[in-house]
Amino acid sequence: MRHHLWNTAAPTALIVLGSLTLAACGDDADSGSMPGMDHGAPSAGQTTSTAPAGDFNEADVTFSTQMIPHHQQAVQMASMAGYTAITPEVKELATAIKAAQDPEIKTLSGWLTTWGKPVPTPSHGDHSSNEMPGMMTEDELSDLGNAKGAMFDRMWTQMMIEHHQGAVTMAKTEQTSGKNAEAVALAQKIETDQNREIATMQRLLGQLPVS
Repeated sequence: MRHHLWNTAAPTALIVLGSLTLAACGDDADSGSMPGMDHGAPSAGQTTSTAPAGDFNEADVTFSTQMIPHHQQAVQMASMAGYTAITPEVKELATAIKAAQDPEIKTLSGWLTTWGKPVPTPSHGDHSSNEMPGMMTEDELSDLGNAKGAMFDRMWTQMMIEHHQGAVTMAKTEQTSGKNAEAVALAQKIETDQNREIATMQRLLGQLPVS
């Protein structure tokens, strides 16, 4: 069948091929006008439309730099609950917090790298913890680590409510002062998600035994 098509269509194909060759030579300066040939040419345009490297300000950098250790501490506390909590709702909430905030840490770190800014490590978080609302001190984390049973669950829930409230405060500041659209969108998501979790924890706190 392929030979038959070649025999009957060869003259037409040669004419079409010749036309396309001439068109390609004439359209080099305007290759975007050729349908199906935009795989290579748009890459330059896509780079400018999708890369937000220059579209940020100091508020975006501060938000990303501080939210990383803030999230890292929440993940640490969630891991502690995974091992120690005895209330299923606390364990479930801790798992959800870790699942949400681990990817956000990676996103925030990626932005800082793109912007040419240093990415904080867990060891750097302690120095600026007092600048971030809701952060637990080392002594508070130590007390939490020493708590057991229902006392741990109650203490963890109280601390995580405070921790989330701090994150919401930081997220609101980013929405007011930030410039980068992606960072502002993440701040909106953090505010929504963590306010919902705060409401859940406040209800849970009323159900947990005092001791």
